[in-house]
Amino acid sequence: MIRRLLQPQADLLDDPTPGKIARIAGLAALSLAAYGFTTGYWRSPVMGLYVAVKMPLLVACTLCCNGILNGLLGILLGGLGFRQSLLALLSAFAASALMLGSLAPVTLMLALDAPPPDSPQAGAAHSGYLLFHVFLVALAGIAGTLTLHRILRQRCPSPGVATLTMLAWLAGNGFLGAQFSWILRPFFGSPRLEVAFFRPDPMNGSFYEAVWLALDRSTGGNAALAIAGLLAALALIAWPVVRTLHPRNQSPTRNLTETTTRP
Repeated sequence: MIRRLLQPQADLLDDPTPGKIARIAGLAALSLAAYGFTTGYWRSPVMGLYVAVKMPLLVACTLCCNGILNGLLGILLGGLGFRQSLLALLSAFAASALMLGSLAPVTLMLALDAPPPDSPQAGAAHSGYLLFHVFLVALAGIAGTLTLHRILRQRCPSPGVATLTMLAWLAGNGFLGAQFSWILRPFFGSPRLEVAFFRPDPMNGSFYEAVWLALDRSTGGNAALAIAGLLAALALIAWPVVRTLHPRNQSPTRNLTETTTRP
């Protein structure tokens, strides 16, 4: 199952039975729980246990909301059916979860090596810790969705529909996942606040405001410049992947010449 999720083939979306969905969901939940524990462990072991529960919950909330929207989009574009869209999204989340779970030993070492929450450097450490994990989760989410692009090209009526479907998944997962993470906070645990499963004001503020403030604090007021550099870095990383997903086809003239000259 791990190989099928990380190297998906066209038959992955065939026969979306409850047993198949349960196996994929269970594998994703275990991987997210392992990663989530290392994420919250910096604040305290109790926070780690809280986050181990909330990471699968975060993905479940995002999948429920975005799955319905993208299921209807798949029917509208004529690419995937409703159940196939849900299974595809679940598979993309599971692939991302496997990537994050494989990094759990690294993130645990990072939590152990970072300045403790009661140290004078705790504020700066918390900002850097938050930004690092946000970047890590975003990168894993994008990579997990890109793994299904080959299947979409085979299932959708045209490459354009496949690309549009993939971009809709990325946009929906990113937007809803980020805001749900804010509602379900804390995930990292602020050193100035008590350890808690939920904050008493979950609807106050937004995820994007918190990331901007953390980035502005970490860069000494140069948040805009840091975002520009981050987008440039992501573009450099994504360009080879895009070229792999869209190989350059041979021109018709060349194909015709090869056909006519072949004995």
